[in-house]
Amino acid sequence: MVLKTVKDIVFKEEKARTFFLRHRWKNYRKFCPRCVSKEVVKIRRMRLLCQGCRYEFGDFTGTHLALLRIGFRDWLWLIKLFELEISARRAVRELGLSYPTVLKGFQVIRRAILAQDQAYPLLRGEVEADEAYFGGRRKGKRGRGAAGKVPVFGILEREGKVRVEVVPNVKAETLLHLTVKKVRRGSIVYTDKYQSYDSLMFCGYRHLKVDHSQRFASGKVYINGLEGFWSYAKERLIKFHGVSKEKFPFYLKELEFRYNHRKEDNFFELLISLLTKPVADLL
Repeated sequence: MVLKTVKDIVFKEEKARTFFLRHRWKNYRKFCPRCVSKEVVKIRRMRLLCQGCRYEFGDFTGTHLALLRIGFRDWLWLIKLFELEISARRAVRELGLSYPTVLKGFQVIRRAILAQDQAYPLLRGEVEADEAYFGGRRKGKRGRGAAGKVPVFGILEREGKVRVEVVPNVKAETLLHLTVKKVRRGSIVYTDKYQSYDSLMFCGYRHLKVDHSQRFASGKVYINGLEGFWSYAKERLIKFHGVSKEKFPFYLKELEFRYNHRKEDNFFELLISLLTKPVADLL
């Protein structure tokens, strides 16, 4: 049974709520999510008041967990099913919730993943950069210039993390802006021979490129690591049977997050932490 792990944790709703509270408040020390003051008092059941800025809030105010009104037991099960990459339709059967509720729950988790995107440090050292194209029709031109496809720019730090971003185009200005934003100056950047990367050397990077028309690697000059991520992402996107352009960035960031934490055994706890962390835009 896919819910066995969660059922081992939770038998009652109150126990599930306590589980989330342990993640929301370290050592149960509560503070104002707006001004971070610890001078808070309880004013009524499950409501607190900051004596500094007079902001009234609940235990999960400003967190993604508060965006979907379901029980805490259901939330734990939903998160576990998301971790296991269970489809929404199967999750409906497992949980007894409505299909729209499960879909919204999964999307809330993806929004929480996207919200922490800016927390990553700059990539450094040996870095691979490449673009890929998602969606569109299978027939006709493929790759650069293919009609109806969504361009995605990716940067991978060897032995480190991958960062991906939906881009409006693959012009030099767009790719250079994102590289400067995400990669420390002085790093070695490996790319293919696409001309949009030719200006990297003028932006403080050592730029080495491989000609894929002749070979896929030349010593350490290759982008195989990033191409591995593209295969990983496209393989998993197939099971969704089509993702709208509006929601695609959320699915993309989910795959980035999964790939970056694929070797860790605490993915469930990571998701809990994201969902119980207050976000300024939600306050």
